[in-house]
Amino acid sequence: MLSTQYRLRLESICHKIANEESVELNEMIWAEKLAKVNQSAATILRRARRRAENPDMQEGDLDDFLNQLDIGGTGNQRYGVSGFNSPDEIVDFFKRDDMDDETGDRNWRRRD
Repeated sequence: MLSTQYRLRLESICHKIANEESVELNEMIWAEKLAKVNQSAATILRRARRRAENPDMQEGDLDDFLNQLDIGGTGNQRYGVSGFNSPDEIVDFFKRDDMDDETGDRNWRRRD
């Protein structure tokens, strides 16, 4: 769990990221280190990056729904997904049977 002070600092940084404002290097390093050791911080950071990738995201649309579920967008760039345009694309994404380039593992959807 994040302390109130850490959460507010991270939210401030993420607000800048989502609005494509400049973020100082020391702030970004701090946010990245926090995200590596705290799952809640990592989720907040990924959601901000998805908002930056898709500035047209509206509350209640499919992209917003996926962002709230913490899937798609930034977290899946290595799989060539930058967003979904329909439910069929989501189904197709999870049907993929290709190998993971890094590990040679076919089970690329597993949790570590």
